[in-house]
Amino acid sequence: MEFPLQAASKAPYSDQMVRRHKRVLFSVPIALRHLVAGGVHTAHGVSLDISECGMGALVEGSLNVGDTVAIDMDLPGTKLSTVAIVRHYSNNRSGFEFLGLSPAERLQLQVLASIAPPRVGDSIVS
Repeated sequence: MEFPLQAASKAPYSDQMVRRHKRVLFSVPIALRHLVAGGVHTAHGVSLDISECGMGALVEGSLNVGDTVAIDMDLPGTKLSTVAIVRHYSNNRSGFEFLGLSPAERLQLQVLASIAPPRVGDSIVS
């Protein structure tokens, strides 16, 4: 028996992706560390948007989809150091899914998402 693969949900009224968590505009410097042949590579960039489960960013250097990276950045009132997986990568934008956030870190991101301006055109599903 075959099961069809389902693509990411689309909003019926636009070409924007329907997201599980609200993404908000959030721009701060970030540092990434990831393993490459010969050791650990550190790259710098800037976040573009963030949600309680991930973020989009501009990052120098090259990444591969599926890479695991350590991300360091400042949140209002604290620093976030977490692990993420690269979900998409292009020359001008990368997408990261956070892994293993503590309940306190997740709560901080939820609070941030509730007070920061949303991205234009994003739709949310529950």
